[in-house]
Parts: sequence; C-alpha cells; structure tokens
Amino acid sequence: MHKCAGPCMMESVGDARQLTVQMMQNPQILAALQERLDGLNGSPSGYIESLPKVVKRRVNALKNLQVKCAHIEAKFYEEVHELERKYAALYQPLFDKRSDIVKAAYEPTDEECEWKADEEEELTVSKQEEMKEKAKLEEEKKDEEKEDPKGIPEFWLTVFKNVDLLSDMLQEHDEPILKHLQDIKVKFSDPGQPMSFTLEFHFEPNDFFTNTVLTKTYKMRSEPDENDPFSFDGPEIICCTGCTIDWTKGKNVTLKTIKKKQKHKGRGTVRTVTKTVPNDSFFNFFTPPEVPENGELDEDSEAVLAADFEIGHFIRERIVPRAVLYFTGEAIEDDDDDYDEEGEEADDEEGEEEADEENDPDYDPKVRSQTHTDAHTSPPFVKISGVLRETLLSSSQLCWPTTLSP
Repeated sequence: MHKCAGPCMMESVGDARQLTVQMMQNPQILAALQERLDGLNGSPSGYIESLPKVVKRRVNALKNLQVKCAHIEAKFYEEVHELERKYAALYQPLFDKRSDIVKAAYEPTDEECEWKADEEEELTVSKQEEMKEKAKLEEEKKDEEKEDPKGIPEFWLTVFKNVDLLSDMLQEHDEPILKHLQDIKVKFSDPGQPMSFTLEFHFEPNDFFTNTVLTKTYKMRSEPDENDPFSFDGPEIICCTGCTIDWTKGKNVTLKTIKKKQKHKGRGTVRTVTKTVPNDSFFNFFTPPEVPENGELDEDSEAVLAADFEIGHFIRERIVPRAVLYFTGEAIEDDDDDYDEEGEEADDEEGEEEADEENDPDYDPKVRSQTHTDAHTSPPFVKISGVLRETLLSSSQLCWPTTLSP
C-alpha cells in the first residue's frame, strides 16, 4: 500500500495536468473564464475600507478638492466655447466664399485656382506638358458636347457619400434632394445664452419642399452633476431639436404608401387598405425623438439619439471645417492613416491566433469565440447626457430607423 502511494500520486497529478490542458484548449471554457476575470477588473481591493478614520477624513478632503477642480474645468470649457464662437466669425467669410464657388455665385480667379502639388506628386516638366495638352483637348471636346457645369455640382452630396457615417443614412430617394444642398453652416449660441450650436442646411429652390433652410439645434451643458460631480468630463449634449419640413404634395420621402389586404372575419370578403407609414430617409435626421423631462428613454430611442448626437458633432467638428477634403477624399485617407498601424497589429494578432488554432488538434471552428470585429473610423468622442452616455454607436450602426418599436 505504501509502495503504491508514490506512483498513484504521480499518476493522479499527471491526469490532473492532462485535464487542465484539455480544458484550457476548449474555447468555451476559456471564454467563460475570461468573463469571470473581466468581472473582477476594477473591483475594490478593500484597502480604502481598511484605512483608519483619520486617513479617510483626509481622503474626503481630497474629494472636495476634486469637486472644485471639476467646477474650474467647467469654466474652462465655457471659455473654450466662447473662443470657438470668436473664431467661427473669422472662418465664416472663407466658408461663405466656398459656398459662393460651389453654387456658382463667384468664379475664382486663375491665381486662386493655382494649386501646388506635394513634392511626391510632382511630375516631370515634359509629363506635365503632355497631361496639360491632353486635358485641354478633352476639355475642348466636352465644351462642344455640352455647356460648362456651374459651380461644383453635387458638392455636398459627394461629401455625404464619401463619409461612411453619413452615407449610411442616405437612401436612393434622398440623393435627388441633396443635389440641391448648397451649404452647411454652424451657428453658436449668443454670448450669455445657454451653450448650444445649430446646424443650418441651405437649399436652393427645389420641387421637394419650400424651406430654404433646414435646422438642427444641439443644446449642451458644461457643469458637474451635483449627484455625480466626478463623472464630469467636459461639455455634454443634453438634447436636440429639429425643424418642420414643408414638403410639396407627394414629395415627402420620409413617408411611403403601402397597400394591405384585409379579410373580414365573418363574411370572408377581402378588401385592400392603403396606409401611410414611415420610410427610411436622411431627412428623418430633422425629427429626432424627444427626450422626456425625466430623461428615461427606451432602448431604440437611446440608440437613435446616440447616433444623432454623434453625427451632429461630427458634422460640426469635421465636415463643415474641412468639406473640400471630404469631397476629394483626402480627409478620409487621413482618417484611415490614423488607424493603419492599429489595424496591421490586429491583423497580425489574428493571423497568429488562426495559426495556433490550426495547430490545435482539439480546435473546433464551430465553437470558436466571436472575438474578431471590423475596425471602423469613428468620429471624435462626444459625451452624451444621462442614460445616453454609454450608447454611442460605431459608424457601421448609424442608420436611421423609421420606427422606434422593434
């Protein structure tokens, strides 16, 4: 009996190790273990609770200092907003001239049209002359075929289609309308007024609606929450309001007519009923869900507003200031460059993981944990008030549902 103790124990240890190895090779077990470990992240260690009262008292003093810091930070952001307003007035003449060129109200001079390419893009003199001659011949041929286009046709529509965040909102029936979009302006609230900004979409006269300007206003707040002052991290959008679109009869793309057959329960007769229902459209952007006073929203409304806030912030911060670069695609390339390195690293890691799985005799692709996601270029972070704070969507999810019910 004593002689068997050693070998039996060794055999038992060996079995345990083999069992452990098998378990660690099971993706389902690994996923469950990772979930448990993730749940431990950020858990209090008990150290603070174990501190003497006199030390806890001093920690409370530090917290009070932190609250005062949050209030100073709020003032800082208020002054930043004032600075934005000041410089918006300096940018506006340039944006107005951009608008005039786009809608053919102003023809830029030869000097204004000169553009020096980057050194890496420069060609030899002979090649340049050859290309100029070719372009001249093509231009003359086009002149014979049709009149010169006015301004820059479909400027803003092209910008929208070039940006995933915005193109996901567009429907085919929106495009003829957006061809009439001549400018987008950002207007900040007046000094002394609550912090806000308004997006103005300026349209030329068209057959779809009588409005010349469609607006979307975002109200912001830059002060710590009395109940949770440590959550303050800069201005937050608290709500937004759209505008009424005065659609021409039969041109409202946010609604569609459907026909449904109804059967009478008693007589068995069938009749056709025509109903008007909501329709997917970019122009639903101007009728966002209202935020109740208590701030409580259903899940669908939260998702729509989170997307709305993110899009509004993106248009203000990126699209309006750099519209020509989104028109040409250069700004999109810059955005992609910001994510290249991270994407390459992710690809490498994925390749290594796939190689490991192929070498694993117990690997079953049917139970592989879903850990791979596509990378998306997301706009700058915009903080959202209350329950909306945690529901920001990636650009792949930003489309406008027509109804808020499942």
